Amino acid sequence: MVGAIIVAALYFGRGLLVPFAIALLLFFLLTALIDRIAAAHIAGKPVPVWLAHVAGFGVILLGLVAILSILSSQAQEVAEAVPRYQARFADILAQIVAVIGDDNAQAVDTAIAEFDISSFATSTVNTAGSFLSGVFLVLLYIPFMMLERHPMKAKVAIAAPDPELGDEMSKAVRSISLGLQRYVGIKTLVSALTGLFSYVVMRLVGLDFAETWGVLAFALNFIPTIGSILGVVFPSIVALVQFETLTPFLIIALGCGVVQFVIGNIVEPSLTGKSLNLSPLMVILALTLWSTIWGISGAFLSVPLTVCAMIVLSHVPGARWAAVLMSGDGNLRSMEDDHPPPNESQDTSLGKSSSRTKRRPAV
Repeated sequence: MVGAIIVAALYFGRGLLVPFAIALLLFFLLTALIDRIAAAHIAGKPVPVWLAHVAGFGVILLGLVAILSILSSQAQEVAEAVPRYQARFADILAQIVAVIGDDNAQAVDTAIAEFDISSFATSTVNTAGSFLSGVFLVLLYIPFMMLERHPMKAKVAIAAPDPELGDEMSKAVRSISLGLQRYVGIKTLVSALTGLFSYVVMRLVGLDFAETWGVLAFALNFIPTIGSILGVVFPSIVALVQFETLTPFLIIALGCGVVQFVIGNIVEPSLTGKSLNLSPLMVILALTLWSTIWGISGAFLSVPLTVCAMIVLSHVPGARWAAVLMSGDGNLRSMEDDHPPPNESQDTSLGKSSSRTKRRPAV
């Protein structure tokens, strides 16, 4: 009963919750980037906190503007290419009819009519552009989240009814924060590499709208398992329609497939390690659940949301068994083991530096 109420609330409240969840992920990406910049040294001196914040905001905004500019500029080109793709479809149909005979021609014609790749490409680009346009709306949340980053640490401890529970809550919040920072940071890096190398393969072949497909390969890489497959299938189908021979299709399918395999199965695991330690079955179940509730946004958010749930459950004695089942090997490693708390002098929150005390703040 409680589960049904929660699912219903998530579904009917998706208009409010989805933008907030996206803003939260961008916030974690931003804080991870700011912390990394603040930890660097220039001429033997640490980077000032204010400069780290300015640089972090600048990198995020520049990346979003660049992605949106690519999709917006090529959306018109996709629309103009529709007649050319339709003509190519007619040629492909004629070749198929010559092979299978007239008896099956009608069935093939119907199947191709139902799957119009040019219209699908146009719809995909427009959908992606609208999604990224909506991302700019959630940027309103981020400055306020940054202001709450430091005070929230004290408020979590104060809100607990006893010091022991306060320490446990603080540990859970920190584990979630560090886990998501690590996941979002690494996933963004490997997705950028995937999009870049896929773009190189498509550009060398001369595929139409290679920039757009590169951006979509970057975005789809955030969707576990299925996203990597779609990142290869979409440009491969376009190559099949665009070119007269099968060679470009094979080059793109194999080239992009190798990029996805190497980065997804070698590079990303070596960077991520076992920090997220999610069961592969749980990843697929989470993808199915969240995409059913929140659509494409849920597919992108499925892993971070599941990581949050697993960390929270691992800190609840009565629900720890559920976290064990969700994990990959049953070993619930706390992010505190891999990332010790920062020193007081290295706090990159805006405002005054924090002071850690072992005593719980008085209410």
